[in-house]
Amino acid sequence: MSRLFVFLGMAALLLASPVSAQERGAVRHDFDFSTLGTDTRILVFRPRIKVGEQSTGGMFEPRADWTELARENIGSALDVQRRRYGSSLIDAPEPIGEDARLVDEYLALFSAVSNSIITYQFFRGDRLETKKADNREDVFDWSLGPGVAELPGADQADYALFISTEDHYGSTGRKALQILAAVTVGVGVTSGVHSGYAALIDLKTGNILWINADFQMGGDVREADGAEKRVRQLFEDFPLPVTDGSGEQ
Repeated sequence: MSRLFVFLGMAALLLASPVSAQERGAVRHDFDFSTLGTDTRILVFRPRIKVGEQSTGGMFEPRADWTELARENIGSALDVQRRRYGSSLIDAPEPIGEDARLVDEYLALFSAVSNSIITYQFFRGDRLETKKADNREDVFDWSLGPGVAELPGADQADYALFISTEDHYGSTGRKALQILAAVTVGVGVTSGVHSGYAALIDLKTGNILWINADFQMGGDVREADGAEKRVRQLFEDFPLPVTDGSGEQ
């Protein structure tokens, strides 16, 4: 076997597509969502957005221009959701200094916890023993910790809405490898990563009350229509009552 075939075989094994998630949404087992109403105050933090290119070897290479486009497009799409839910969704104050560092840390923590939820609770085959037991009892118990109460604006709201998206668009070399691996060794290699997470967080306890998380989100966030699709998916089954009916999904 040639070195090329050896390389392709190893790459295919390392980079093969994961099994599709069995689930992608959950609600906390002990929270009464009927208590959410038009007077509910939800602090919306600026989404954590990462956009870049996936190299031939699968490495993420950030693109500032794509990220800026995504920020503008997702921001516009979020405005549609704000109109749907009225005054319940309020923008978090723009953080500066130590507050900015704290917000960044919690958004990074949120992304990490969301990844764990997908991997260890939504994928049936990979569930931790504790999560297997939880699921048998319909228990969903994940938290960011009570430190969220220190986030800027937390004293003026009941809950926080965290949103995170990450997109790696396959480079020409990556797409070529994908085709070559499929033809020569018959194993799939992923080209692109498109993950998204949205969650409602209790600002007193840090408990995740509702989450929508998926490693395979749709919509090209570099385009306005694609960003609207992404945000619609992120807001699927959002538990807050719609107030004016605009922006129907």
